[in-house]
Amino acid sequence: MAESTVGQAGAASDAAETRRVADAFYDAIAARDVDAAVALWAPGARDNVRGLADATAPDGVRAFLRGVLDPLPDARIEVVEKTIDGDRAAYRYRVTGTFAGAPLQGLEATGTRLEVEGIDVLKVRGGRIVANDGVVDAIGVARRLGLVPEPGSKADRRLGALVNRRTRLARRLRATRPEMVADGVWLIRGGLPGRTMNVYLVRDTDAGTDGEGVLAFDTGIRSMAPAIATAAAQLGGLTRVVLGHAHPDHRGAAPFLAAPVLCHPAERATAEGPLGRPRAAQLRPHVRLVQPLVLRAWDGGPVSVAGTLEEGDEVAGFQVVHLPGHAAGQIALWRETDRVALTSDCFYTIDPQTGRKRPPRVPDDAFNLDTEQARASVRKLAALEPYAAFPGHGEPLKGDVREQLEHAAATT
Repeated sequence: MAESTVGQAGAASDAAETRRVADAFYDAIAARDVDAAVALWAPGARDNVRGLADATAPDGVRAFLRGVLDPLPDARIEVVEKTIDGDRAAYRYRVTGTFAGAPLQGLEATGTRLEVEGIDVLKVRGGRIVANDGVVDAIGVARRLGLVPEPGSKADRRLGALVNRRTRLARRLRATRPEMVADGVWLIRGGLPGRTMNVYLVRDTDAGTDGEGVLAFDTGIRSMAPAIATAAAQLGGLTRVVLGHAHPDHRGAAPFLAAPVLCHPAERATAEGPLGRPRAAQLRPHVRLVQPLVLRAWDGGPVSVAGTLEEGDEVAGFQVVHLPGHAAGQIALWRETDRVALTSDCFYTIDPQTGRKRPPRVPDDAFNLDTEQARASVRKLAALEPYAAFPGHGEPLKGDVREQLEHAAATT
């Protein structure tokens, strides 16, 4: 009983100290005494106000407060509501004033009357503020300054229409809507030239989501990330990314998808490493000239690999098949029940330097680690006798897939 009483007394003491420090901070700001306000902060403490600043005490906090007060010579701060809980204080406040002083976020004074609301959650220890997490109505300020039109206004409608046109144009340039190509498998086409880059969304039956959610097999180029994320959200959410291999046109969107990434162990270093390049001497002259710029535009950068997959592993009802040659750790996903194969770059059905369609062939020497090994992998895929084989670029193979693949291995 005595221990409980002591604990309650300690908590009350903490709350009283928190209130004292927080009140003193807002009183100092109201008095425009920046030095007194900064003195209440522990050195190195972080003031993170979303939408406005991320500063470190003392100098960063001082600059931030000056940047708010100096543009508003008649600024008045009012604490609207406060809640204290131990060492934390949540204060909702309102700042009013005339924008007639120093520039605000680079904007010259306009004479506009501003009213800004925000919330701070201060953390106090040892009589000092050690952290703040805050939010400010930055959009409201932008509207009052004429940077953002008022809701429902003619300018607002015009801006919305412009954004929608840009979104539709970006969608046409970046990727198509998902197309179901097999049971529980959707194809998204995107990229340049001619939407020849393929990303597959696969119903992730073994991700603990009760049949909801999809994994992405390959991710195309970075500009395809919004289309992949949108399609995955509509199909229950993205559970994980499986890289067929880690070339920039296959890992490109992966860093932007907020999902764990898996690949073959032999591909991990490439996935987590810097941008690689094909053997430029074997490229056509015009392609050789623009290739560095294209790769940088395609690639989203290194990814953090959460785990690895090897030959024979099971993934969402598919089996992993190792098909090296084009890349050391290239893999395909094979589903024996309906003989569907997702093959990444085991074979090409386009000319990767022009985007033109052509019969299936072994990937070009310029893009391979070992072309003879790539040829053997095409034969290994053919031996599975797929009903349909969906590549990383171009059109799928159907019909007598085995004969087409064996012919490709023998003649290209």
